[in-house]
Amino acid sequence: MKSTKATIKTIKAREILDSRGNPTIEVQVELSDSATGIAAVPSGASTGKHEAVELRDGDKCRYGGLGVCKAVSNVNDKIAPALADMAASEQAKIDQRLLELDGTADKSNLGANATLGVSLATVKAAANSANLPLYRYLGGTAARLLPVPMMNILNGGKHAADSTDFQEFMVVPAGTTSFSHALQMGAEIYQALKKVIKVKGLNSNVGDEGGFAPSLASNKQAVELILIAIDLAGYKAGDDCFIALDPAASSFYKKGKYVLLKEDATLTSNEMIDYYADLVSRYPIVSIEDGLDEDDWSGWVSLNSKLGKKIKLVGDDLYTTNLERLERGIDQKASNAILIKPNQVGTLSETLATVKRAQQVGWTTIISHRSGETEDTTIADLAVAVGSGLIKTGAPCRSERVAKYNRLLRIEEELGADARFAGREVLSI
Repeated sequence: MKSTKATIKTIKAREILDSRGNPTIEVQVELSDSATGIAAVPSGASTGKHEAVELRDGDKCRYGGLGVCKAVSNVNDKIAPALADMAASEQAKIDQRLLELDGTADKSNLGANATLGVSLATVKAAANSANLPLYRYLGGTAARLLPVPMMNILNGGKHAADSTDFQEFMVVPAGTTSFSHALQMGAEIYQALKKVIKVKGLNSNVGDEGGFAPSLASNKQAVELILIAIDLAGYKAGDDCFIALDPAASSFYKKGKYVLLKEDATLTSNEMIDYYADLVSRYPIVSIEDGLDEDDWSGWVSLNSKLGKKIKLVGDDLYTTNLERLERGIDQKASNAILIKPNQVGTLSETLATVKRAQQVGWTTIISHRSGETEDTTIADLAVAVGSGLIKTGAPCRSERVAKYNRLLRIEEELGADARFAGREVLSI
C-alpha cells in the first residue's frame, strides 16, 4: 500500500437497501485532505454458522426485524470517535482498533457489518488520497491478473424456491485469453440457457444471484441444461467452458445424513462423496464448493483424498474466511481451495491474512459476493489485488452483479498490455 499522510476526519454510517430489498449498512469516510471512501456491506442468505455476526435490530415492526440501526449507531457513536485522527494508510492499525473496540471473537458487540463497512470505506479513502485505483493501492505494481468468472447461471437451494437441492450451478469460461472475452462467453451462454429453458417449457424467472431458477427433477438435469446451452452458444464444454457446483450441503444435512429431496435420496458422507465422484466422471466439472456440511471434517478429508487431485474442492461455510478454521483445514488436508467473503470475518486485514495463508500453501482462493449484494464493486478490485485468479459474483444479470463484471472490464482496459487473464491455468491441480 502506498503511504498517505491523510488522517481520518469523519466517519458516517447510514442504512441502505441491498439487492433483496433488505437493509444493510453503508459507511462513508472522509480524510483530512478531503479524500473520501464509501463502502456498502453485502449480506448472505446461505450463511455458515461460524461466520462473524451480522448485527440486526430485531425490531419486528421495522423491516421485519432486519434493520441495521444498531450497527449504524455503533459506527457513528462508538467507532467514529475512536478512529478520529488515525492515519488512513495504517490499515492494520485501524482494523486492530476495530477488533479491540468490539472485544469479541465473532464481532457480536459492534457487528461485523459495522466493522467491515468502516474497514473498507477507510481503505477506499486512503486509495483515493494516494490517487490510486483500489486494486493498485492494495496489490502494488504486481496486481495485473484478471480472474476467471465463475458465473452462477442456474440457481437452486436457498437462492431459489422449488428448484434444485444444490444451490449453484456455474459456468466457468476459462478457455480464452482475456477477461472481456470470458465475460462475453458467459453472457452468451446465459442467454442461450434462457432459450433452452423456455423451449422445454420451464420457468425462466431468476433467483437472488441472477441465475435461472426452473423447477427440475435432479441436479444432473441442471448440469445437462447448461451443457446444452454451452453448445447452443457455439462453445465446447470441457475446452472453452467448464462447470462448477456449489451444493451448499449444510442446507440439506439433516441428522448426520445428506437429504436430497428432489431425488428422494438420503446419503451418508461416503455415499455423498461417491455421488460427487460420479458427477465428476460424467461431466466437465472443475470445482465443487461446500460439498459437505460445515462441520463434517472427516467427510471433507475423505472427499479431498478422493477428488482433490482432480478438481477444486472449495470450503466456504467450512472456513468462513476465518484464519483459525483455515489452519485446521490445512492441517487435516480437508480441501484445496477456499472461498473468500470479507463480511464473513469483518475486516479487510483479516480477509487479506486468510488469503495470504491459503496462497502460501498453494491453495486456490476465490473472491466472492453474497446473495444480498449492493452496487459496491470492492471485490472486483480485491480479486485483482491479491491475484486470486477466480471470482464469484453471480450471473451476468441484475445490476448489483454486473457492476462487478463491469469494474473488471475497466481494470482490464486500464492495465492494457500489462493485463493477464488467469485462464485454464487457474483450474489446474
